[in-house]
Amino acid sequence: MIALVLSILSSSAIYIVFKLFGKYNITTLNALIVNYFIAFVLGLIFQGNFSLEGVLSVTSKDWFYGSMALGAMFILVFSLMVITTQKGGMSVVSVASKMSVAIPVIFVILYYNESIGLLKIAGILLALISVYLVSVRKRDGLSIDMKYFIFPLLVFLGSGIIESSIKFLENTYVPDDEISLFSANTFFFACVTGIVFFGLRKLRTKTDFKAKDVLGGVLLGIPNYFSIYFFILALRIEGLQSSSIFIINNVSIVLLSTLLGIMFFRERMIPKNWAGIVMAILSIILITYIQ
Repeated sequence: MIALVLSILSSSAIYIVFKLFGKYNITTLNALIVNYFIAFVLGLIFQGNFSLEGVLSVTSKDWFYGSMALGAMFILVFSLMVITTQKGGMSVVSVASKMSVAIPVIFVILYYNESIGLLKIAGILLALISVYLVSVRKRDGLSIDMKYFIFPLLVFLGSGIIESSIKFLENTYVPDDEISLFSANTFFFACVTGIVFFGLRKLRTKTDFKAKDVLGGVLLGIPNYFSIYFFILALRIEGLQSSSIFIINNVSIVLLSTLLGIMFFRERMIPKNWAGIVMAILSIILITYIQ
């Protein structure tokens, strides 16, 4: 359970850093590129192999191409989130990305034949409702022009595919002694994809890296690496099914991030947000103890 707690804390730290991005006008794509490079280096450090032969050996790993695709997906989904934010606002992208936990939950239940009962279904539904209620900060709910609906839909699908892929790859191909190397490789290709996106944007606008972008990237890269590393370890906890891990991890991140937002950024809450927090706690209790 320690790995799960550390995964939740790391992911919540990412939320804090992203809030600071907005406060200090940090260019997010630039910071993301630096962040993925820092996470890549951390992966190599914890793997303990800096030799050229060791680094190049990843191309022979069964998980190599899946990890490459996963890294590219990180940047692609982020770009979709930016577009969704522009078209529908932060609440829309927040709900789309957080509700996507339904995809890996359904995937692991069907693919790995995990047990499912009425109480577990109730817990999952309660969790999804709580995520929606906590994420929506407007009294009248969400609103988005239907001609732009494709963007939050793609965020929902992309985020869900990323988490499902992490589960499939780590369970099928990644041994215990290669978790750091797998994480490093994934972050490396996320960094490379980010550099490609930066280059394409550079052709249209005169955007350069600033010192604060680099600093922001370093601050983000540390918890980002550990969020993936500990999440993979959490998925290997004995006695707790992966579908439960996905729900507990995601709902706890939403819950803790919301509380941190209230404490440190004076975020305002409406009644439905508080109702969502109560439901989130109940869903975690229900899913944790009903296997």
